[in-house]
Amino acid sequence: MTENLMILPADEHEDIRLIKIPDDFEEHEAYRYVTGIIAKAEEESGYDWDDILDLLEERGFESVQFVIGPSLDY
Repeated sequence: MTENLMILPADEHEDIRLIKIPDDFEEHEAYRYVTGIIAKAEEESGYDWDDILDLLEERGFESVQFVIGPSLDY
């Protein structure tokens, strides 16, 4: 069975995240849900990735470890 994954982009490469979408979410629903959680966290001061991840994990999302390849700009 295929896993659906979502990349959460960031300005700094070390802040990029990859999450696994729960099976009961369609892609467009997952996008709306995740962006809503991030927007809610941004409204509050002092949030970090762990706060967002906790909210996502409550709904079945999972953080996925990954490796970013070398930079292509010289």
